[in-house]
Parts: sequence; C-alpha cells; structure tokens
Amino acid sequence: MELTCRDIGTVRVLSVEGRIDHSRAADFQQALAPYLNDCSAQGQALVLDFGAVDYVSSIGLRALMLAAKQVKAQNGQIAIAALSPVVSEVFQISRFNLVFTIYDSVDAAAAELAK
Repeated sequence: MELTCRDIGTVRVLSVEGRIDHSRAADFQQALAPYLNDCSAQGQALVLDFGAVDYVSSIGLRALMLAAKQVKAQNGQIAIAALSPVVSEVFQISRFNLVFTIYDSVDAAAAELAK
C-alpha cells in the first residue's frame, strides 16, 4: 500500500495504491492520520483516490470508518473517488457507499468539495 499526496486547488487528494488488508491497514491508518488532522471546517477537504486500490478487507473498512468519524467530528469534508469495480462492490455490500460520498473521478470529487 502506497500513499501519495497532491492538491487540486483547495482540496487535498491522497492517492492510495495496492491492497488495504490485514497486513497493511495499520500502515494505511498511520499514513492517513496527519491528513485527517488537517481535514476540518478550517482546513482542507480530503479526497481519497482509490483508482489504484485493488482490494479492501474488513479491517481496511474499519480504518476508513474511523477516518470518517474523525472528519465528521471536526466538521471536515472527506470523499472517495475512482473506485474499481471490485472495491465498489465491497463498498456497496458493506454499505460504505452510505458512509462516504463516492465520486466517479477525482476531478469530480475535487470540484464538488471545493464549493
């Protein structure tokens, strides 16, 4: 699992690559933490680009749930973009499509969160 950061205007985009499974979920959560701290009403909105994520396990979903709770408590904005068909199915089955706003593309997510 790799995480890279870039900004599109006022929105921070974190591109995640690889699997978020039992062996990598803790690393994902730790890498995500500093960005979550900045994702508040006064900070930057955050888009997680999952275009290169090929698998998310239940422990990966737990890390995402904790991220969503933290951002909500801080009155921030977080979204997920560019889900692969396999990961999209996991999100639908686990109903994580109700926890996060999901966008087809990073550009669409950044445009909406920049408003």
